[in-house]
Amino acid sequence: MNLNGRKFVMVSSTASRVDPDSPTEFRYEESDGLVWGSYTGDTVIQGRFVGTREGGDVHISYVHALKAGGTAAGRSSSRLETGEDGLLRLVEEFSFDGDETKHVSVCAEVAG
Repeated sequence: MNLNGRKFVMVSSTASRVDPDSPTEFRYEESDGLVWGSYTGDTVIQGRFVGTREGGDVHISYVHALKAGGTAAGRSSSRLETGEDGLLRLVEEFSFDGDETKHVSVCAEVAG
């Protein structure tokens, strides 16, 4: 399992409403267990992340610029799952810096 070149879209989040017509889209790169990438979408102008993957567990730190103004940063731990269609899902627990409230999001891989 490798995340290099894979694209995911957010399908649910406890931190905000997900716009199904313009969900946040994540692009992953991976080399030797190091993961990094970018994201943009319904509430985010531009975001970046970096972290590690060990087996089915992904741990990252992130920062992004918000469409509403300002920035947000935090950390997340994700569990990789494989769906019946063979595509991956990321089930993520995350929190924002300065607020230890635990949130959960689900991102689904986009084919192609």
